[in-house]
Order: sequence, then structure tokens, then C-alpha cells
Amino acid sequence: MTIDWNNYFMEICNVVAKKATCPRKSVGAVVVKNNRIISTGYNGAPKGMKHCLDVGCKMVNKHCVRVVHAEMNALLFAGREAEGAELYCTCLPCEICMKLAIQAGIKRIYYMEEYNKESILWMLQERKDIALIKVKL
Repeated sequence: MTIDWNNYFMEICNVVAKKATCPRKSVGAVVVKNNRIISTGYNGAPKGMKHCLDVGCKMVNKHCVRVVHAEMNALLFAGREAEGAELYCTCLPCEICMKLAIQAGIKRIYYMEEYNKESILWMLQERKDIALIKVKL
């Protein structure tokens, strides 16, 4: 028996999330184009800075601001290759990550877990060419 593409990439997201360095929430993301992985990302401290696992979380308004989000890391690494690609995430992107995905040219976003969906709906209403698809493993 074989696994379908969505479940395959979501399983990879789950593995990537295991590298996350914030104990509060482990998130993984994968940028895919033509069923090929372009990049991966997990939430962790910016380059050269201390990780939450080492010094603790820096909480502001119930969010850890020490980390760069998984989607941000994956999109930054993908660069221009993200144009027309798909983004797989363990968690629905936040408002900032959704803006970055739109700016990078992502056309479909697959996710498993809901997260503050109301904050991104206005963008999806304006950009009807971007699909948001929930995947269940």
C-alpha cells in the first residue's frame, strides 16, 4: 500500500517539527513544488541566538517571541523557488506567515491543526487563487 502525496508531506512536516527548539509548540513546514521538496523549516531561534531549550521561552502576550516560525524558515530557505509552490504545515499559518506565503507566491497551503483562522480569512477573501486545505492523517 502506498501513501498519498498530502499524507506523505504532512508526515514529513511531523518529522521536521521534531527539530523545533521551543518546548511550547513544535511546528514543522515543508515547501513543495511538483511533488518535490524545495525546503523545510521548524520553529527555532534566529541564527546565532540562544534557543528556548537552552534559556527558556521569551513570552509576550502568551506567545514565544524568541522563535522564527517554521513557515518563515521554510520560505526564506526556498527563496524564489517558492513561486507557484505548495506549503505543508503541521499548524495553520499565523497572519504574518500567511502574508509571507502570499508574497513568496505559494498557491496552496495544507495544514493539520487550526490556529487563529479568523486572523487570515480576510487575506483569503481577497486572494481567491490561494487554496487552504485541511489534511487529516
